[in-house]
Amino acid sequence: RQTSAERSAAVAGSETWAGWIRLGAILMLIIGMIDFFQGLIAIIRGGYYTLTPNQIILVDTRTWGWVMLFWGIIVGAAGWGLTLGANWARWFTIVAASLNIILQLGFLGSTNHTLWALTGVSLSAVVLYGLIVHWDEASETIRRMAESRM
Repeated sequence: RQTSAERSAAVAGSETWAGWIRLGAILMLIIGMIDFFQGLIAIIRGGYYTLTPNQIILVDTRTWGWVMLFWGIIVGAAGWGLTLGANWARWFTIVAASLNIILQLGFLGSTNHTLWALTGVSLSAVVLYGLIVHWDEASETIRRMAESRM
């Protein structure tokens, strides 16, 4: 049987990790916006991302821009679903954040604008950490908080 101090410590720990999950949700929304605008810039200003002959890119920048624009919407949806604390949203976000790292690494090697890609990679890594390390401790707290808002 747990003492009241142990229960308080467990609740505080779950609320701390729930904060990490909420941070992950907010970061996924931010990453989605970054990806969206990355794609929008590539569509509107095709010459903004300059390519040199020694860089590898499989499609033209406008096609890549459309892919990133739609991908940004998907990543934002993952962040929105994560705010609800649903288990499906956790797995969807883990897959989306992992794929975002791969997409951003592809962009990193194909442009002179590395800050966009490095920001996306590092934020995605923080999201993955928050979702993988202590989901079990935080998920119930997040669900309770989401239900109380409705």
